[in-house]
Amino acid sequence: MDHPIIYKLNKRIMKKNMGTADRIIRILVAALFAYLYFSGTVTGTLGLVLVILGGVFVATSLISFCPLYAIFGMNTCAKKQA
Repeated sequence: MDHPIIYKLNKRIMKKNMGTADRIIRILVAALFAYLYFSGTVTGTLGLVLVILGGVFVATSLISFCPLYAIFGMNTCAKKQA
């Protein structure tokens, strides 16, 4: 069980800021990067950079939070109807 203070802090810091379309696009781009690397189309340093970037895209899509969006105040989540 998480400590209540840590849970509240994580909830406030990592508030979802990615919408469904954004998440799907990131997953597709990550799959493209993986294909390019593992098929041998892109190799070397550029290939490794694409694979790492693809991994970041997948991770941010799974948690629905992008740190860069938070820094720049962006949010692609749909607004909830009141």
